[in-house]
Amino acid sequence: MGKTFLTADIATLFPNLMDIRDATLRDRVAAVWNEALTTGCGGKGWTFDEIRAIPFTLLAGKIDLRFVEHLNSCCKQCIAIARVLGEVFGSRVPVNLDVLIAGSLLADVGKMLEFDKDAQGRVIKGRFGEMLRHPFSGVALCYAHGLPAEVMHIVATHSHEGDKVERTIESWIFHHADFIDFDIAKVLGKRAAS
Repeated sequence: MGKTFLTADIATLFPNLMDIRDATLRDRVAAVWNEALTTGCGGKGWTFDEIRAIPFTLLAGKIDLRFVEHLNSCCKQCIAIARVLGEVFGSRVPVNLDVLIAGSLLADVGKMLEFDKDAQGRVIKGRFGEMLRHPFSGVALCYAHGLPAEVMHIVATHSHEGDKVERTIESWIFHHADFIDFDIAKVLGKRAAS
């Protein structure tokens, strides 16, 4: 295995990691990212520069939005939504902010296993990704590092895989933040193609 990334290293990619008040949860989120980065890309691992260059999605054509930017955008949106809900509804809409931040930062961690590079160095869906979509591999990584079920629920249900289950409040918040970015990416992709 290559380099080990510490919590402080992971926080350089995802600054809101440090907003998780529970230090154990924060370190477990970082540990999941460490494993995904060091074992992903078909077993070759990813460098920080490589994941900063990964497109946000492979499904929207050539757009100038990146994967790490997307995760940071979603996390910031989730924090803002939780703040607004608290301001308007108070405790009547309970949101566990630590769970929400952790889930938002881990929802797409499985893409580090789903993605690989082709012979030209382009990011593609790899063999592993053909077998397992990122919500499944993300939950497996989270489970291996002892993340709470509430966080794994966000990872498991954030995409269409969650359409058949009852999502938690935190999962609904992330789901909509994720699709705000994805739907905007599709619009930008269509514009770029025309």
